[in-house]
Amino acid sequence: MAITDIKTLFLSHQRELQIYLTRLLRDADIAVDLTQETFLRVTEHARQNKSNDVTHVRSYLYRVAHNLAVDHVRAQKRNPVNRADDSNLGTIPHNAPSPEQIVGDQSELDFVRRALDELPERTRNIFVLVRVDGLTYHQAAERLGISDSSVQKHIARAIAHVMARRGKKGV
Repeated sequence: MAITDIKTLFLSHQRELQIYLTRLLRDADIAVDLTQETFLRVTEHARQNKSNDVTHVRSYLYRVAHNLAVDHVRAQKRNPVNRADDSNLGTIPHNAPSPEQIVGDQSELDFVRRALDELPERTRNIFVLVRVDGLTYHQAAERLGISDSSVQKHIARAIAHVMARRGKKGV
């Protein structure tokens, strides 16, 4: 894959780079920002007609991402964020769910899992790829060697089944 095909490059590697940076920095928000910055840097590199210098595109992406992470950590050490006076933190309301809500949500999750277990394996796997793992319809279709519309039909079938089961549950 050529470094000049930024869209394909982004679609192919964005998720894995973001996961890598999240693990490295232990901060998902910073990882999202640095992932985007990585692709901006690669785009600038390609615009300067230096794309022929890159022989292993994936390795290059990881090197750029890693360097940005190192730069970020260094900048944090140079300019640490001032800590706020935390004596008033107890007065700030929190949005944590109540124990009742946690139990209710867990019950709902168990219900959805049971309903999904009733589906054919292929439909269930496609649903998990798209709705749990976060793949796009196109990415799931490519991974499974099927059409985008087949993925859409499987997802629709899975959602319809869960909703039908919910109707029988009386919720």
